[in-house]
Amino acid sequence: MIPVTTFKDQTVPLFGLGGSGLATAKALQAGGADVVCFDDNTDRVSQAGKDGLKTQNLRELDWSHVSALVLAPGVPLTHPVPHWSVDLARDAGVEVIGDVELFCRERRVLCPQAPMIAITGTNGKSTTTALISHLLEALGYDVQMGGNIGTPVLDLAPPQPGRHYVIECSSYQIDLAPTLDPTVGVHMNLSPDHLDRHGSMEHYAAIKERLVAGSKVAIVGVDDRLSSMIADRLELARKPVCRIAGERELTSGIYARHGDLLEAHDGTQTEVAHLGGIDSLRGDHNGQNAAAAFAALRALDIPPAKIAGALKTFPGLHHRMEVVARNGRILFINDSKATNADAAARALSSFDRIYWIAGGRAKEGGISSLDEYFPRIAKTFLIGEAASEFAKTLEGRVPFKVSGTLAEAVRDAAGEAAEDGAEEIAILLSPACASFDQFPNFELRGAAFVDAVRALPGDKNTQEVA
Repeated sequence: MIPVTTFKDQTVPLFGLGGSGLATAKALQAGGADVVCFDDNTDRVSQAGKDGLKTQNLRELDWSHVSALVLAPGVPLTHPVPHWSVDLARDAGVEVIGDVELFCRERRVLCPQAPMIAITGTNGKSTTTALISHLLEALGYDVQMGGNIGTPVLDLAPPQPGRHYVIECSSYQIDLAPTLDPTVGVHMNLSPDHLDRHGSMEHYAAIKERLVAGSKVAIVGVDDRLSSMIADRLELARKPVCRIAGERELTSGIYARHGDLLEAHDGTQTEVAHLGGIDSLRGDHNGQNAAAAFAALRALDIPPAKIAGALKTFPGLHHRMEVVARNGRILFINDSKATNADAAARALSSFDRIYWIAGGRAKEGGISSLDEYFPRIAKTFLIGEAASEFAKTLEGRVPFKVSGTLAEAVRDAAGEAAEDGAEEIAILLSPACASFDQFPNFELRGAAFVDAVRALPGDKNTQEVA
């Protein structure tokens, strides 16, 4: 835990008692703040009280003596409307911040020289975060990884010299971190997502840009137009910028091409790493992820040859292009983290013959944007609420079956793939949907996929590889 001492002896209301909210409340309390917790969920409030935290309805709080409102990232700050606790804070002239902001303030007090690498983007940020952390650990560095991935940021070990922080930041967390100042800021890409919480694509992009704008060194993916514009603006502001790409050649920056990672300076390219044969870094999207990680470590003055060697040992991220089993020519791929079409596109572009499992709770736009990958799909097996909508998109273009459940889809796909004579076949769970119609989260959806693969009848030749 990192005790938050910057609010010692001050009254700090906190709203939102999920996992990161509880961790933040305990860190504030440990640092000596008078933290007052609340949530719209009465069970959470009750549990917080049992955990020794002070609870009170914030509507009844005297806001004249409050220093800041700490908001959990899942609570609306601006859209569709500000949460009522935000309205109370603003009426009282009180700042509204989150856990990443508290971490930044504590780091500046305790050990500002402790390197902080912060990563954001619509897609790829979790894989890139895990990859950067893995590379640093493989090279012998003291690493703490957390934030929007795994461990809440304030549950990490306290800052000290030589300790490296690799922090994934969601747009919600950035929106609540006005003084976010990483040593290295990484922005991967932008596509429509969470617009219900940010109001417009422009506002969403502006929030993402704050992370790299506040960093000492900015690493920016330029495979999409909006992100490329971010890199241009930072360069005009004389910010040190390294452009990265997985789908285009650069005259300056780091990019992936045909399984190689290249570094370009003034139009001269040098191969710095080979990604071929690394299953966990397969596909153009992982080329961008690898380029981002390579650039981040180069910004810390780590030699290229050491980074290239460590890349070969990356095991991959659970639920993201994860090869969970192999049966001869057939790969079973768990890509449950692909909760929107853009994320699913990255998986679909990585295989030539696909039996695709898709569906769940659809997001805006559905799967119509994936039509360029339809020729790769032998058949689609549809699940969840989106099945009928996706069927209309696929009608006459891709063979499909409405399987309904994930377990049935795995059985259907495995049965048909067994009759396919292609050299390599991917049975790919890449839903392009949220999980909430059938599963509480994408992790449990991915675990259910693995269970369904293990339960395939008469599958004695299937080897679990992850």
